[in-house]
Parts: sequence; structure tokens; C-alpha cells
Amino acid sequence: MLTCDHSVSSDRYDDRVEEHLHFTGFYHASQIGIVQCQKALVYTLVKRWHPDTHTFHLLIGECAVTLEDVAMILGLPMDGLPVTRMTISSVEALEAECLHQFGAAPRMSECRGSGIKLTWLRDLKERLQLTDEENKQRHVKCHIILLLDTILLGDKSGSSVHWKFLPLLRDFGSIAQFSWGSACLAHLYRALCRASRFDCKKIDSSLTLLLVWAWIRLPFLAPVPREPRSFPLANRWRNWERGDRRFRYMKLAHFRKAFDDLQEG
Repeated sequence: MLTCDHSVSSDRYDDRVEEHLHFTGFYHASQIGIVQCQKALVYTLVKRWHPDTHTFHLLIGECAVTLEDVAMILGLPMDGLPVTRMTISSVEALEAECLHQFGAAPRMSECRGSGIKLTWLRDLKERLQLTDEENKQRHVKCHIILLLDTILLGDKSGSSVHWKFLPLLRDFGSIAQFSWGSACLAHLYRALCRASRFDCKKIDSSLTLLLVWAWIRLPFLAPVPREPRSFPLANRWRNWERGDRRFRYMKLAHFRKAFDDLQEG
């Protein structure tokens, strides 16, 4: 079966930077708790994904995750500039960028390939003294990067974040100008296309987005929501396994049959 490296976020922010998170557009995404993965459901969805149309093919027709879904499930801004900038390509450039933004830079042992280890970012975030505006902005930047690598734009590493996000956060006042929701949707589409290949063994991306979308659009497949009135909608199923442990161990055959038995209406 396809392996799901579903990163879950356990990172919290200091209450003193709540206003700054609102300013960047990441406040609602910061409220999302741990949404446990259901690997058999993810595998079943991947098998019904068609890369040529970017839709799930079901017996009753086609369906797909939309920008509206992203806005409601993750609470991210949709309008704005495309999430793209020049990628940092050297260790020297990474060090200069980190020194400029955080006043500190990771050692070689705290980097992995083209990324920074999450442990370095978490340690930096905890060490910051939130006594001035500069350190509050640094705290928020660390928190956003951790969000991007765990529940929003995760990759298969699971322990490091790519340098490419740093230039996007350079100007604190411009962070909210990007369409982060569009980036999450594009990232999910790309991950589904890759995972649908016969030789792919692992899927990354925002499985929180994929799972919660399936549970909202196909509620007969969903575990019991623990917080049915929460926003963003992902929080409806925060820690769902505590109240519906049976669902966690449902097998692939169960979901295949559920999709095969799907009827209009």
C-alpha cells in the first residue's frame, strides 16, 4: 500500500503574536490541531485520481478539491500573488538570508540537503524574547515556516523545510499578499499526480486538506467529528481518533466497497 508520511503540527505560537498572525493571513491555519491520517482512505482516493483531468473519477461522475474547499478547510487567503520567488541555491546565500531575517544561521549539521532541520527552527522560535517588534515578527516567521512544512505544503522529508520559503517571508508586510491557498491546492494536485504513478510508493502534501475534503463531501466515509462547529473546518476532526477508534483501523476493502456502492442522491 502507498505510504503516507502525514506530518501533524504540534507547534503552538505565543499569544503575544496573535495580532501578527492575523496580519499575515495565517491565524486560522494556526488553529488547526492534529488530524490523524486514515491511510486506507488516502490510498483509495489516490487510485481514483486521474492526472489528465485533475479529478477523482467515481461511478457517479467526477469531483475535485477546489479553492473554496481550501479556504473553508484550512482558512487560508485565496486572493493575491502567486507563491513563487527565486530559490536559494547555495549555503552562503542561505546563511545570509537567515542572518537577515532571524539574526542567526543554522550550522551545516542543522541543515539537510536543500533544507533546514525543523529542530533548528523550533529551538530558535523558543529562544526568541518577544520584547520588541522585530523578535515578534521572527517568531511568526518561524511559526509560518513550520506550518508550511507540516500541514500546508509538506514534503517527504518530514524533518526539514526547504530553503525556498525563506525569500517569501523576507518582507513581513508582504506575506499576506500571496495566495497561499492556491499554492496548497496546486501542491496537493501535484502530489496526487505523482502518487498515482505505478512506481510511486509514498505521498506527501497536505493530507489534512485531502482527508477533510473527503469527509465533508462524502460524509458517509467520515469519522465522528469532535468539534462540529469549528472553523477552519479541519478542526472538526481534530483528534478524531480519541472518539472513533474503530474508524482508524478500517481496511482498504471497506473504502473500496463504499466507493463502489456510491449512488447519486
